[in-house]
Amino acid sequence: MRRRRTRNRLPQANPVQAKPPSRSPSSATRLALALVLWLGAAGALAANAAGTVTNLSGMLLAKKADGTSRILAQKSEIMAGDTLATAEDSYARVKFTEGGEVTLRPNTQFEVREYSYEANQPERDNIVLSLAKGGLRAITGLIGKRNANKFQVHTNAGTIGIRGTILGALQCNDDCGSIRTADGTVPANGLHVDVSEGAISVTNNLGTQVYATGQFGYVRDLGTLPVVVPSTAAPQPPPPPARFDTGRAGVGKSGANECAI
Repeated sequence: MRRRRTRNRLPQANPVQAKPPSRSPSSATRLALALVLWLGAAGALAANAAGTVTNLSGMLLAKKADGTSRILAQKSEIMAGDTLATAEDSYARVKFTEGGEVTLRPNTQFEVREYSYEANQPERDNIVLSLAKGGLRAITGLIGKRNANKFQVHTNAGTIGIRGTILGALQCNDDCGSIRTADGTVPANGLHVDVSEGAISVTNNLGTQVYATGQFGYVRDLGTLPVVVPSTAAPQPPPPPARFDTGRAGVGKSGANECAI
């Protein structure tokens, strides 16, 4: 009887399958991509900045279009859509990227509704401001010089247009009791304007009134015709401090940080 021979067979190794190259980005690639996105977002924010707080005494609050608010400091950026509010005894000066300036008086509510400025594209110029209460003094910048029709200030009593201007505006809504006119009376409710340089126009539902350098004006509301008034009837709000670059509780001091609320 023949013995059956068995061969010792080695177990066959599974064939090694080559792994496809990994398609996931390396850590360095992810970091570079994140940096590019961050820089792009930062550039977009900088491009949308309308201006900067250059001087501040007291407290200045900014409310954004999305409802969030922050307490501002010197060097804080102002964006299109921001509504600014000064506290009692507070003054703030904002300088726009095209060179214009606005100084806000105490208890003022002021909105940068629209702002567009590109040095090489004057056809895109646009600045629309709104004064709901309180007072301001404005010096128009390059937008006003290149195209005066692209600068507007909306108020409760009418829209202010400019012709290369330094102007003052005060909106009284039962809140001007601490201010007096030159003849000692409390300013009436409505919009009071004055022109130090250039000219302005005030337009509402009843018509338009132009005010030249050295003139004063008053309009009660949208349904009242703007008129020229004598200097004795013009409000005389107190001027801001000679140097309003510090604030109470640290807010407004040079280098102070913004505070979200």
